[in-house]
Formats: sequence, structure tokens, C-alpha cells
Amino acid sequence: MKILLVFGTRPEAIKMASVIYELREKGMEYKVCVTAQHREMLDQVLSFFNIRPDYDLDLMKTDQNLNKLSALILEKLDSVLEIEKPDMVLVQGDTTSAFLAAFAAFNRGVRIGHIEAGLRTGNLRSPFPEEANRQLISRIADLHFTPTKSALKHLKLELIDPKQIFLTGNTVLDSLEIGKEIIGDGYMNSQIKEFKDFLKRGHKLVLVTGHRRENFGKGLEEVCAAILEIAKLDHIQIIFPVHMNPIVNKSVKRILGLNSNILLCKPVNYPTFIWLMAQCDLIVSDSGGIQEEAPSFKKHVIVTRETTERPEGVDKGFSFLTGTSKGKIFEEAVRVLKAKKQYPKAENPYGDGKAAQRIVKILQEFK
Repeated sequence: MKILLVFGTRPEAIKMASVIYELREKGMEYKVCVTAQHREMLDQVLSFFNIRPDYDLDLMKTDQNLNKLSALILEKLDSVLEIEKPDMVLVQGDTTSAFLAAFAAFNRGVRIGHIEAGLRTGNLRSPFPEEANRQLISRIADLHFTPTKSALKHLKLELIDPKQIFLTGNTVLDSLEIGKEIIGDGYMNSQIKEFKDFLKRGHKLVLVTGHRRENFGKGLEEVCAAILEIAKLDHIQIIFPVHMNPIVNKSVKRILGLNSNILLCKPVNYPTFIWLMAQCDLIVSDSGGIQEEAPSFKKHVIVTRETTERPEGVDKGFSFLTGTSKGKIFEEAVRVLKAKKQYPKAENPYGDGKAAQRIVKILQEFK
């Protein structure tokens, strides 16, 4: 079987890395195509995991909207499909790159494998456009690799053939273990040195990220206002790697740029982010991947969204949904930071680090 893996963003690259390692280990024929939906952040992950794309479409341009990006993905990827003639296209998650790669494959009669299938909020506008993307992929995919039992249940309720659905766990945990192994003990770089110089002994660290389109505008401003209030608490420091999207960048720097307890920085590379998750006392984020990774570090996540397609973290006490409400975010942060029992003891509900092995085994047996 000849496999073409297509992805474009940093989170996709992280979650695909362990699958690529496993395909390589098992000697299967595969090619890697990146759309570069996130150029700089994607390149960091590719370099860290030593993944060299066979095709780099380099499609992301300044101020490019989703429709223009979508048209380019379909056009450029069609040429790759024509050259490679794969037996299966593998996509991950719910990005524009994932959906359009699946759609391009479908139009050419190429079978589709969907990694991290079945996540749902039931609200097509939250998250946007991800909820629509993953539902659309599910209608045309041939193999559905689900990370959790609830994701598997969603697909069955949508009348997907049960013989095409497989419970594998989430590949992000496999990649996290690979990342830890690459880093080893005593990892250091210029970013980590800067963070160590910033952090004060006896202070708690809050790690913040934010990038969801549905939070742009008032929602993001509310989140920043909450972060500003958290920074006023005694013995609290905040590190905020600011997303490169100009809408996010401008709002964050305008509201938070002058507070000495808040360190705003460019997006950090993957090993540095692993280090930050290990060091912090609380995470405030709208990221799906962070909701999955944080339980491995026994860390709480305040999820600045109204809904989550990852309810397992909420059920196990790792994640707390607050939306973008300044009051709710601040209240939850105070509760967590002042709690005597700081960390939940439950195991990570998103997998056991063997998802990539299961996926590749299924691909080997697929007829």
C-alpha cells in the first residue's frame, strides 16, 4: 500500500510525527506532503522530528482567507495526487488542510484514513471552521481512527459503518513520548534560558496560549483582561507565547504588553513548549492539543471556549470550561492556584502512547 500523508499546521505535524516514525519502522511505502498552512511553526516541528516532506506546497500567504487557501490546496494537491497515485491519503484532525486533502482524494477516488476522527461539539460555529471540517471528513473517509470511546460513539450515532471505525487512542501522546526521548535530560536553548531568567523563586507560573478564530475580537479581549487580573495576584508570573496571527498579536500586545509579571514572546518550538508544560502550575488555553497533552504532566487547563470536543479531560478533572468570560477565567484560576491539592491524579484519558502502532497495523491489514 502506498500512503500519502498530508498536513499543514504545527499540531497536525506533531500528531502525524509518531505515525511517520511507525510507518518508517515497519518499512511501509509513504510520502509526506505539507501545505504549510502554518509556515514557521510547522517548520519547527518538522526539524525537531527530522521529517523531510516530499512535497512542500508552501501555500500560506499574508492576509489569506480560508476560501483562497482552500482553492489553492485543491489545485496544488491535485497535481501531487496525479504524480503519486497513492492507495490512501492520511489526514489528521480538523484543519482546512485536512478537509481539503480528504476532499481532493475523494474526488480522485483515493481512499482516505482520518486520524483523530469522531470529535464533536455539535455546534458548527464552535470551533470554527474545525467542527465543520471534521464532520465533512467523516462523511467521505474510509477508515476512522478514533482517540476515545466518546469519539467512536459519535461516529456510530452518525451511522458510519462500525467495521470502518477503530479505537486507537490519540497519536499526540505517542509523539510526546518521542519528543521527551529526543530532548533527554537537561535540555536547554535560548528561549528556555530567557524563561529561567524571567521566573522568580517561589512564584507560580501560568502558561497562556490563544488562537481560535471564534474568539477574535471581544472574546480575546476578555481573555486578556482576565490574564491581566491574574497577573496582579501575589507570587504569580505569566508566560504567553503569542500566536503569529496579526489579529491575535495586536490585541494581546495592546492589552498585556506593559505588565512586568507577563512575558510575551513569539511562539516557542515544540521542545520548549514541552519544558513549559512541565514547569507551569496552570495553563489557560483554547488549544485542543494542549487539553490532550496537559494530563500527561498532571496539569490543569482553563479552556477559554464555550464547548469542547474533548470532554474526557473535563470529566477527569483536568480541564475547566470557562468560555471567554473574564470573571469565570479569573475565578477558576484563583481556585486552582490557591488549592492545596494542586494536581489531579487520574491517568491521561486520551491514550496510552501506542496509537500510532495500532493505526499502522490496521493500515497493513487493510484491503
